[in-house]
Amino acid sequence: MPFRFIFLSLLLAVVSLHAQGPDSRLHLNQTQALEIGKKIWKNECGGTIPGLTSWNKGESFASLGIGHFIWYPKGQNGPFEESFPELLDFTSKQGVIVPPWLLKAKDCPWNTRQEFMADFNSARMLSLRAFLKDTIGIQAMFTARRLEEALPKMLQSLPTAQQASVRGQFFRVASVPHGVYALMDYVNFKGEGVKTTERYNGQGWGLLQVLEGMQGTASGAPALNAFAASAAAVLTQRVENSPPARNEARWLPGWTSRCNSYRL
Repeated sequence: MPFRFIFLSLLLAVVSLHAQGPDSRLHLNQTQALEIGKKIWKNECGGTIPGLTSWNKGESFASLGIGHFIWYPKGQNGPFEESFPELLDFTSKQGVIVPPWLLKAKDCPWNTRQEFMADFNSARMLSLRAFLKDTIGIQAMFTARRLEEALPKMLQSLPTAQQASVRGQFFRVASVPHGVYALMDYVNFKGEGVKTTERYNGQGWGLLQVLEGMQGTASGAPALNAFAASAAAVLTQRVENSPPARNEARWLPGWTSRCNSYRL
């Protein structure tokens, strides 16, 4: 399907969703999701196969797949939402054969980044990368599902008086074809923003906080520029609030560049 027709379909889906009411969900087909999924893969992994299996310095978890889905070792239930087990469950329900060792592993089998990197070219790691490479399309559908579920989840977390503004900004962005990519990428990048554990000094950094921080009402390019600006501001605030030991400032230039990709 030509790229322009993919985004035309996305735009029609958004318009239909907006007309149905606040509890409706955005439904992307496999082709639409795959095109956006490839962009997310580039953002998270540089579009590389080795990048599908990562463990960042200073983190206590592995980051796997095109969306760098989090997988915690046993006993490492951190503040960030764990999503890799959900991806495995979603993938198996699509009829895909999952490596047996993955099905048996309830927790990430590597306890530290050192163990992970020492095992980087092992048979087990190579089978994991092969599995992730062969399921790019399914991972894209998994990321699309998260966006489909994001708006109802965000609205349910808010007082009624605040829901209209957030919903309006969501559709302001989503009404632009490129905005669907921006929403889908950010929610998989930094979450919905509704978990109280994903806070520094009581301030979150998810999609909800970005929508709440947007200025203006104009559609089109101004909507995407407002979304990008708010996202960069929210992530800058996160870095300023973060524990110094995490040294999150080292990630801010890359995060800002990613936010700028949301502009037309």
